[in-house]
Amino acid sequence: MDSTDNLLNRLKQLNEIGIALSQQRDLHNLLETILDAAKRITHADAGTLYLHEYEQRVLRFEILRNDTLNIRMGGTSGVPIGFYPIQLYDGDGKPNLAMVVSHAALSGETINIPDAYQAEGYDFSGTKKFDSKTGYRSKSFLTVPMRNHENEVIGVLQLINAKNQATEEIVPFSKDDQQLLESLASQAAIALTNRHLIDQLEDLFEAFVQLINTAIDDKSPYTGGHCARVPALTMMIADAVTRNKTGPLQEFVMTERDRYELKIAGLLHDCGKITTPVHVVDKSTKLHTLFDRIHLIDTRFEVLKREAEITMLKTIAEACGGSGIVESARADYASKIAQFDDDREFLRHCNIGGEFMTDEAQQRVSQIAKYKWHDADGNLADFLTGDELENLNIRAGTLTPEERQIINHHIEVTIKMLESLPWPRHLKKVPEYAGGHHERMDGKGYPRGLTRDQMSVQARVMGIADIFEALTAKDRPYKKGKTLTESLTILGKFKLGGHIDPDLFDIFIREKVYLEYAKQFLSPDQIDEVDLTNIPGVNPEVC
Repeated sequence: MDSTDNLLNRLKQLNEIGIALSQQRDLHNLLETILDAAKRITHADAGTLYLHEYEQRVLRFEILRNDTLNIRMGGTSGVPIGFYPIQLYDGDGKPNLAMVVSHAALSGETINIPDAYQAEGYDFSGTKKFDSKTGYRSKSFLTVPMRNHENEVIGVLQLINAKNQATEEIVPFSKDDQQLLESLASQAAIALTNRHLIDQLEDLFEAFVQLINTAIDDKSPYTGGHCARVPALTMMIADAVTRNKTGPLQEFVMTERDRYELKIAGLLHDCGKITTPVHVVDKSTKLHTLFDRIHLIDTRFEVLKREAEITMLKTIAEACGGSGIVESARADYASKIAQFDDDREFLRHCNIGGEFMTDEAQQRVSQIAKYKWHDADGNLADFLTGDELENLNIRAGTLTPEERQIINHHIEVTIKMLESLPWPRHLKKVPEYAGGHHERMDGKGYPRGLTRDQMSVQARVMGIADIFEALTAKDRPYKKGKTLTESLTILGKFKLGGHIDPDLFDIFIREKVYLEYAKQFLSPDQIDEVDLTNIPGVNPEVC
């Protein structure tokens, strides 16, 4: 029997094991810790940890260890366990009480067997085959069910061959061994249940996040792609910064919890767009609302042409055969038709939207707007309404200042939504990271006008990710995705203009994050050969 000192030492070990189990976050590591601790505290040579699969009604092998045979399977070993799961019921639905582990799982009782070869009432044929194959001798068994807080058996610990510490002789598991293992199994079940609950809550939370993005995606396929790509690029940049060992950001590091926090922020960075009107988000042309109003303008041009034709025909009829007047009328008509066709194509081009509209082009739109036509009621009206004139004269893109404000408002809604949530401590910075991706280093961004020093590295990372994704996106309604060279040129100008973090830009270039992203998300025709010496803002040492 164990001495009092030895028992106290083992109880101390049990307490230390309980602390270790409570700190373990990875499920595979947790399971491995449980079995290794069980073996250590009982001086067992081998052991197996099974998990109860309720729907399949089986015990699945999770971790298997045998010191004598140097077998390590499952867990972090990387060696899969090839054994079939233990069936808890037979084909007729009767409980499988012949096997020790299934009996323990079904009855909830601990089973302590001094010698398997002498035991009655249990089927050890599989054990004997294993011994015959390997030369091993499985003797003493201690099998303990693991119960959760609802008294359900969630797994089974089975230890084999207790060893006398002094002689290394295989001995039966003692009553003290049994009590210690039952206590450990109870602690392990709590730790395992807690880990499952935490994992399930995290999965549920991420599912809700994805649900929000799915809702946005359903509103607008353009935004939906953005919501998926920005988080991916954010993590690429953040990992590159973590790898970086030079420059001002060489001390920046992220733990797995930090990475998870940033990932969630990336997924939620545009959640406020769920309130943005679809006709603004999807405004593919300047005149687009519920439909593209350029077709109404096409119809007006046809009206102008018909009116010009009528005028010509009236003039010819009144000329009474005067050849000079007829020729002049026809020439004037042909000139007007050519002008109308040219004006129509010009407005169609303006309607598409682009990077920049010149003053001359805006003036021409204003001149066309002054044409007169007879509307459906026969009233003489300006060719373009005030709203149409404003939209067609948008300097860049397809949005008016008011519509741009509606789009920009999404970040305020995002911040408001995220700050209203009761974030746990390890996710407290999600609102700050997600809410800062439209700020600028020079303080000219929105919504809060933060400067570089007022922003975390993570928020600045997300700012670059958001911009680069927008430049290269090939699913926007108003533009084609830019090439790598075009995108990096604009990004470099943003660095020089105080828009983005210069240190992050340097790492983005040096670590070739842009190329890593391009291989996953860009079309082949966008991935051109980048000459870094021609990219503004690139540090010469990178080239």
